[in-house]
Amino acid sequence: MNYVLDTNAVSALMKGTPAVVDRLGATDRAAVAVPQLVLAQIAFGLERLPRSKRRAALQARFDLICAEVGRAEWTDAVSQAYGRIKATLERRGKRIEDFNAAIAAHALSVDATLVTADLTHMSRVPGLHVQDWNR
Repeated sequence: MNYVLDTNAVSALMKGTPAVVDRLGATDRAAVAVPQLVLAQIAFGLERLPRSKRRAALQARFDLICAEVGRAEWTDAVSQAYGRIKATLERRGKRIEDFNAAIAAHALSVDATLVTADLTHMSRVPGLHVQDWNR
């Protein structure tokens, strides 16, 4: 696995953001994975929307992404990376949200690049490679 998608990257795919869609299209699907936490955040966002054509369209795109992109499983290595990230950032006074730390831990544990638009927060994580496919 070369790339782990953050929540905002999956959201951009669902919205059809051209740069992100094109980049995913040019990338081998076996090289891309989504953590379950990201899927949970997207599912929550969808559930908050009122029933509408927009929600149905976003749900259909989400279902397609789920069918096409593999998962980054939570393993012992992810748990260890999560602990290191949280402790290191706390010591430095540069904490990030728990879900963000867990998503970063998925990428670190498999030496993958995290695809995210949240470069400000995710670049705080030591050793984490990040890319914004919106650019």
